[in-house]
Amino acid sequence: MHGGKLTYAVLILFTMGSLFPLVWTAIAASRTNTRLAETPPPFWFGGNLFKNLDTAWHDANMGAALLNTTVVAGTIALGTVLFSTIAGFAFAKLRFRFKNLLLMLTIGTMMVPPQLSVVPLYMTIAELEWTDRLQAVILPTLVSAFGVFFMRQYLSQALPTELIEAARMDGASSVRIIWHIVFPTARPAMAVLGMLTFVQAWNDFFWPIIALTQNGNPTVQVALTGLGRGYIPDESVIMAGALLGTLPLLIALLLFGKQIVGGIMQGAVKG
Repeated sequence: MHGGKLTYAVLILFTMGSLFPLVWTAIAASRTNTRLAETPPPFWFGGNLFKNLDTAWHDANMGAALLNTTVVAGTIALGTVLFSTIAGFAFAKLRFRFKNLLLMLTIGTMMVPPQLSVVPLYMTIAELEWTDRLQAVILPTLVSAFGVFFMRQYLSQALPTELIEAARMDGASSVRIIWHIVFPTARPAMAVLGMLTFVQAWNDFFWPIIALTQNGNPTVQVALTGLGRGYIPDESVIMAGALLGTLPLLIALLLFGKQIVGGIMQGAVKG
């Protein structure tokens, strides 16, 4: 099957629309605040990119923020993929009492707004003396109801029950079944869930701004709130900080994009 001219035209339009915010961020980061306030705004790169990047890097302590965000997002993604796969396997293939009720309760937690849990959650981390520590951001989101439901749906179709029964007939323990059968089968879905969770954790702002401070252990999103402060915010420096916070995600996409797309396609074929 080959796409026609209309298909390519639509794809080009969608690609340009998707890239425009990133390109505009880079253009704004390369200009001065005065030039950004003019009409019409600039639509090409200026000569202040590296100066603004250096200012944003030092003013927002972006080195520590990027390291903290990498640790937080990586740990959350790893924990979510691990625990969600195990829980999804249990809901999909194991037999135990109240399985459907527990699954409904797990899915039901997705309907609870996160704002409702802020006060008790903050009281908990304050009691544990975890304020301004990374574990305060990591542990509350180490597993997600969406991840459990996502893996349960995938394993229900991709993992034959006969394969598990045959493994048990051969004397395989539950740990061995999970390690040698469940994880290899769920690898495509694990890659997709890991990517989605990592991006979501990297961009998370609501809970980190409450649990962390800019001068302590900030993530990228918390550190960016300290940029461009003043009577007239310096939009060019803010855009430079936003560009710095986006670059690691772009690098990860360039490095692992083929593996992620391959995992999605493999999962689609299996489904």
